[in-house]
Amino acid sequence: MHNLFTIDCGEILLREFSSEDVDGIYKLTSQPEVYEFLPDWCSTREQRLNWIINDEIPSNKAFLSAIPNINGQNYLKLAIILKETGEFIGFCNTGPKEELSEPNQEIAYAMSKHFRNRGYTTKAVKGLLHFLFEQTNIEQLNAIVQPRNVSSLKVIEKCGFVFKENIEIDALIYRHYILHIEDWKNRKVH
Repeated sequence: MHNLFTIDCGEILLREFSSEDVDGIYKLTSQPEVYEFLPDWCSTREQRLNWIINDEIPSNKAFLSAIPNINGQNYLKLAIILKETGEFIGFCNTGPKEELSEPNQEIAYAMSKHFRNRGYTTKAVKGLLHFLFEQTNIEQLNAIVQPRNVSSLKVIEKCGFVFKENIEIDALIYRHYILHIEDWKNRKVH
């Protein structure tokens, strides 16, 4: 897994997906606490491996090769790795959310139930925000969260996202949050 794009976030690393992540992603997305809020991530191990190799890794490469001019067509999917052990503990991603109006670049994430409430998710999101706002031409990011996903709402708010409106997607209500680059710059801790 040499030469993979990585963001250092202190106790954790964000690292682009590799085929070796298949078991970690599969186990994570099989947790009811994850697939309840991210049902599109539910899959068999074979489907997940196919998606990693044929969709997610090529999309990551296309996203990274387009920097700084992100065109909104590709996703960047990053594993959250615990530095101390090298263990896959979650993911933090960005990409277009078709159900939102332009600019529709979204942040999405999931953390293993075994590593929650330790600040890792907030560190991951802040690390990705810093990279996107400092290294790309992205000027606005979105986050959508189901209202009953209280822990995710806390992460989004800690990271500076501001509530815009409730929206409906596939018969579910989501809270839609936005973070503009200027607001991020004004709130950023130096």
